[in-house]
Amino acid sequence: MSPRKKKRPQNVGELRESGYKVSTIREELRKNLITKLKSGDRLFPNIFGYDETVIPQITNAILAGQDIVFLGERGQAKSRIIRSLIDFLDEEYPVLAGCEIPEDPYDPITLQGKNLILENGDSSEIRWMSRDERYSEKLATPDITIADLIGEVDPIKVAEGRYLSDELTIHYGQIPRINHGIFCINELPDLAERIQVGLLNIMEERDVQIRGHRVRLPLDVFVVASANPEDYTNRGRIITPLKDRYGAQVRTHYPQSVQHELDIVELEKLPAPKDFNVHVPAFMNEIIIEITKQARKSPDVNQRSGVSVRTSIANYESIVANALRRALKHKEKEVIPRISDLPYIIPSTSGKVEFETIEDGQEEEIITKLVENATVTVFNRFFNIPELEEIVTRFQSGVSIEVGESIASKEYTKIVKQISDLKAPIEKLEMTGAGNVASAVEFIFEGLHLNKRLNKDHVGSKMLYRT
Repeated sequence: MSPRKKKRPQNVGELRESGYKVSTIREELRKNLITKLKSGDRLFPNIFGYDETVIPQITNAILAGQDIVFLGERGQAKSRIIRSLIDFLDEEYPVLAGCEIPEDPYDPITLQGKNLILENGDSSEIRWMSRDERYSEKLATPDITIADLIGEVDPIKVAEGRYLSDELTIHYGQIPRINHGIFCINELPDLAERIQVGLLNIMEERDVQIRGHRVRLPLDVFVVASANPEDYTNRGRIITPLKDRYGAQVRTHYPQSVQHELDIVELEKLPAPKDFNVHVPAFMNEIIIEITKQARKSPDVNQRSGVSVRTSIANYESIVANALRRALKHKEKEVIPRISDLPYIIPSTSGKVEFETIEDGQEEEIITKLVENATVTVFNRFFNIPELEEIVTRFQSGVSIEVGESIASKEYTKIVKQISDLKAPIEKLEMTGAGNVASAVEFIFEGLHLNKRLNKDHVGSKMLYRT
């Protein structure tokens, strides 16, 4: 028979008897981080590419008990990292029951909490907060008020007969309500200066004024923020004292390797339909990632706003979707994307990328160029042109081949029979089966075209390769 689970303390007296010691939020984060480091646990399991750069900085900041501001362009996992900080909190945390904000059962900071202890003593009830309850975030927008973040006089409480100078008339905002927890403000520079001053007071002075009523709140809050580097370093967008208050400034970045970005895509992509065998060839995966990398250095793309990893995710999902549409049309079980599916990433790329000043209609042209650059870059990683010269020679004898995203996979086996020299490069790509062969054939033809060894004509939705 399994041992009975020990009952949690239900009031302040039982909590004292249990020997429970209340830690500050910073002490708690540091304690649990040290435990993970000693055990060798991965600190951020779903974050890739930051092990040698960002994560050591976060680790140092937590060990030092410093508030953190994350600087980076969109799509660099800032929000995911911040939300993952709750993993360094205790599974449960005791607070006084019946209080408007989470209160230390031994040392409450509000008049309401102090009155509860005064009236009930050690019999005051406690409740246990989960990790998720101890995290809150707010997106900075121009319409945010002090009342949203800190608090406001509650007119209903005034109508009940309380005085404006009475602390009990205050309806607390989001930050006091996350006492003993983690509070995140996203896009920090977008906060109005007067709101930034209020946030500074919470972080530094613990001194808040609400409609002239001064309230001393020694809040125990770990404050984290995110910001775009350009906005954060612009002195007109953030007050210097608030910037100085953040102990650690952590700069994020986009994945520095193809594999890291592929790992993120694999984690975030929409799961494949169970009735189909979805396989994305390695070269198609690399092309999708390379398109995003090309966009991140293109002069036609606004680099100040960045090109998110979500671009790679959306483009991956788009080519799989078109391959699925083809499989449904031809009643195939294999869903394998090809080069001819790449034009269908134009809508997903357009929605993720901000272009510099361009004329109407140029977006498609720019994206097509990015796709071509990415394709030839990946192709040249796999092949040297001289090893494919026999295929080019075959075309020079008068052969022309038509391919397309709507053509069934089995039709490509006829192309391989017609041009037997395709077998060696297809084997090099380790592609077997009709769907994989179809994808390999298009990759080889397109690579030769982009290396100016074959011509390509567009015939409706199909492509005609020739010399």
